[in-house]
Order: sequence, then C-alpha cells, then structure tokens
Amino acid sequence: MVDRAVDSLQMVARELSPFGGDEGKTRTLRMSRTLAAPIGTVWAAITEFDRIPQWFMPVAGEAMIGGHYQLEGNAGGEILACDAPRTLRITWEYAGDVSYVTVNLAQKGSGATLFDFEHAADVEPDRWAEYGPGAVGVGWDMGLLGLARHVELGIATPLETPEWSASDEAKAFIAGSSELWAEAAIASGDDPDAAAAAAARTTAAYTG
Repeated sequence: MVDRAVDSLQMVARELSPFGGDEGKTRTLRMSRTLAAPIGTVWAAITEFDRIPQWFMPVAGEAMIGGHYQLEGNAGGEILACDAPRTLRITWEYAGDVSYVTVNLAQKGSGATLFDFEHAADVEPDRWAEYGPGAVGVGWDMGLLGLARHVELGIATPLETPEWSASDEAKAFIAGSSELWAEAAIASGDDPDAAAAAAARTTAAYTG
C-alpha cells in the first residue's frame, strides 16, 4: 500500500473495449490490481453486507444468488453468481439503465490476491463523447482504493465522504484517474483530443 492516494493509481491496470455488442453500443471497462491480503479477506469484504459499508457505502438486501441489493443513494441490482471465494457477478441498475459487473479473485503467492473487475454497459455515443469512461471509471477507482485501504490496512472509513471529496488529495486523485481512463480510451481506438476533452469534463463534474 502506498502513502498517497494518487500514487495508488499506478498500481491498477486499466483496459477498455471498443464499441461492440448486438447494437454496437456495448463497452467494457476492466481493472485489475494485486491486493496484499488473502483471498478470503478480500472475498468477505466484497460480499458481506456488514463489511461493504466499511469501505464503500451502506447496502441492504439479500446476500444470495437471485437476491437483490440496494446501495444507499446509488445503484441496486440482482446477484447473478456468487462462487466463493472467486467470482461475483451482479447487475448494476441505476437511473433506468442496467449493466453488468463481474469480479474475479485469484490467490497469488505470499498471501496476496489478484482483483479483476469488469463493468459492461450499453452507452449512447453522445453520452460517451461527453464524459468517456471516466464517468464510471473514476468512481470505481475510488472504490478500489477504499477496498485496498480496508483489506490491507484495516481502515473502516469509506473514501467518498464530504471531507475527503473536498480535499486536495481527492482532487488530485480524481484528475489522475480521469487522465488514466482517457489513456485507456485512446488505446482502445478513441480519438485522442475527444478523449482528453471528455476527461476534463469528468474531472470538473466530480470536483465541482
């Protein structure tokens, strides 16, 4: 674990698919990071409803396959697969849109865990042009940082608090995340100038 939040951004591998799917509107965002914690610890942190609020946000629902969850003030959905301690798949439903989140865990040497994350969604081209992958990628970067702090350091305070969000550390982290997602978009084939402009708008939206 690194001391500064912004430095942790370099510990994450990011990848973005081109537009695809039946209607040519599907894009998949992928992230991976090695966490210095056993796979059982990481699995408990992402699946136990009393643990999730310690690093992410309050959640209610039924922690079982076919059960539904609801994050306070955010997304809800259905638990589609839960193969302990390796695979979790859920729907991510927000503002009438339905997308899919998959987390795969793999045990590594020295008690570490490889955390692989995938979010597949249908997006309209004009919405993508405005904000690009950072619209959700920045939030997932913050969530992954919160998870890392929790499983590696035992910190039981979510990052997305008003105090942290207003800090210089948070603003630097958000800007850095936006830029890295722009790089992933460019690597996937997006126009560099459009990707950079979308990243700037995402940073402004997150930081106010």
